[in-house]
Amino acid sequence: MIKFAGFNAILMKQKIIYKTIAAAALILSVAVSCEWVDKVITGETVASVGKVRLSRAELNKALPSGLLPEDSVRLAHQYINAWASELVFLQVAENQLSKEELDVTAELEEYRKSLLKYRYEQRYVNERLDTIFTQEQIREYYEAHQERFLLRVPVVKANFLCISPDSPYIDEFRENMAGDDAQRMQYTDSVAFASAIRYETFGGRWLNLNDLALEFGIDYSELLTYRKGNWIEYEGGTGLLHLAYLKEFEAAGKTAPLEYATPLIKDILLSIRKKELVSTLEDKLMEDARENGIFVQY
Repeated sequence: MIKFAGFNAILMKQKIIYKTIAAAALILSVAVSCEWVDKVITGETVASVGKVRLSRAELNKALPSGLLPEDSVRLAHQYINAWASELVFLQVAENQLSKEELDVTAELEEYRKSLLKYRYEQRYVNERLDTIFTQEQIREYYEAHQERFLLRVPVVKANFLCISPDSPYIDEFRENMAGDDAQRMQYTDSVAFASAIRYETFGGRWLNLNDLALEFGIDYSELLTYRKGNWIEYEGGTGLLHLAYLKEFEAAGKTAPLEYATPLIKDILLSIRKKELVSTLEDKLMEDARENGIFVQY
């Protein structure tokens, strides 16, 4: 027993020594980090690559404010390494490339011309672009390009309800969700505000079924398995009842309703008008240049 007690005492002493070494290592690590931070804060130069130097002011400007000391150290190291890496790469490239390869004058000039041309085109188009479309223009494009508006996912007009299954208002909600009476819908909104977790009519607009499925917390393919006629009813792991009444439904593969396709049609028509304006601009500039003697073809 005496020998065993002595052995335990030796183990305890070793544990104390190990803990002391670990604590000392931690203190030393913090001290080194703090010393490095102090140098960054007080020194004018924090890093250099050849003759190029990174100043304390530049580093401080690159780092977010309000960081903890350990985060400041980590981010400062990352920034300095990225800064040095770019410069080292650049210096090697400048030393290894030939004189002809180092000459980027032509490329810079091409980029400058392209950028100026693009900026002027943008200003010209923005000053003249008509963004208003009549319903007749939208319908005309829709009817002429039906193949562009085939649905990949079903779309619906729906009312959605999330509520406790013990609520005394469920039957009333069911009746009102399936109706079109404006007063009843307004009343349902007011009741839902106090008794439902969530009630949504989506403004009566067409809705991608993926978006409706998000309300249920499942994907749209699974959602359809719970469909019975115009109703979808689902109780997930939350213990809440999710209900949707599908007022209208268009299946995948069919042509999207005009109302649903309208935003896309407007984008397409807008793009066509922009291209026409740019094309008109090029023709107009060439015509003016010829008339004014700026452009002469021999």
